[in-house]
Amino acid sequence: MPRPSDSLWDIAIAEVQRKENGGNEDDSEGAGQSDRSVFFMGNKNGGKTTIILRCLDRDEVPKPTLALEYTFGRRAKGHNTPKDIAHFWELGGGTSLLDLIRIPITSESLSTFSVVLVLDLSKPDELWSSMESLLHSTRNHVNKVIADIGKTNSKLANQIKQDVWKSMPKDHPDRELIDPFPIPLLIIGSKYDIFQDFESEKRKVVCKTLRFVSHYYGASLMFTSKSEVLKAVTRSFINHLAFGLDKSKSVSVDHNKPLLIPAGSDSLSQIGSPPASSSDLRQFSGSTPMELWKNVYKRYFTPQSVNDKKDVKDPAKDPQYAESEIDSMRAQKDQELEQYKRNADKSWKSMGLDSRIR
Repeated sequence: MPRPSDSLWDIAIAEVQRKENGGNEDDSEGAGQSDRSVFFMGNKNGGKTTIILRCLDRDEVPKPTLALEYTFGRRAKGHNTPKDIAHFWELGGGTSLLDLIRIPITSESLSTFSVVLVLDLSKPDELWSSMESLLHSTRNHVNKVIADIGKTNSKLANQIKQDVWKSMPKDHPDRELIDPFPIPLLIIGSKYDIFQDFESEKRKVVCKTLRFVSHYYGASLMFTSKSEVLKAVTRSFINHLAFGLDKSKSVSVDHNKPLLIPAGSDSLSQIGSPPASSSDLRQFSGSTPMELWKNVYKRYFTPQSVNDKKDVKDPAKDPQYAESEIDSMRAQKDQELEQYKRNADKSWKSMGLDSRIR
């Protein structure tokens, strides 16, 4: 039964799980069952939906994500044991629908929540602005949720803050120099098959920059494409976040190959300084290392204005969400609204005419 505090999303998730269980609600709450959430965000048309479908072994043609979509996956831990459940959320619209972040990321879900940022490597001019906007908004909201948790459960809030350091070895030389993201973060560079044909210098700049950003945030970083090998590695990392399975421990930092760097495996000394001469670096302004890397990156790739909002469509008019009865009622209400507008317009014009006569 829904609780009074349940939101519409909570009720919808429970209903989907109930149907999947064949109506037996007890199956979804078995003893020892793991329940995690993974939130996908990134560039428009960057491949988020494709990655999710691959991880869920669903042979479907990806459809555009218009707003915020939800699905879930199950994995059995053994014979006659409850299946672990992973909730997959996907934010559509690039950076245009950032307010929707607050729907899946709540005080109830945060302790088992992780984020996957998918960046389109084929569009390096849009990469930084999308990455910065999405991570900034998500981090601000997560910090707010942690603060809210702390008001009633300071122990849990402190535990969440401490957990962000789990991926960083205690003896790592950069522990005092980084600022981990408040929840587990995986950065995926998609469309590597296109990116690998870029000039070597451009690939080097993108790779070094993403290595720094990922390391600074205590995140894992990997590149993926249509390659079966990279698909398998991607699934390994997603399954680690979704079901707690072991992820690949391989490391690749060569900018001539797909990057594969688990959290805590890189270092500032290995990454090196931003790709600019010493004299150029002195000319760049920046109060933080992140600002310095941003300014150097912008020298190579002039930021393009990412106006995602102009392309956001009305879900009510999208054929993939068609519902004949609802659409028929909606059309009727639209006609009634237009008629009301015409009548109101006539009334105002009439009132204006009467006032002039007097």
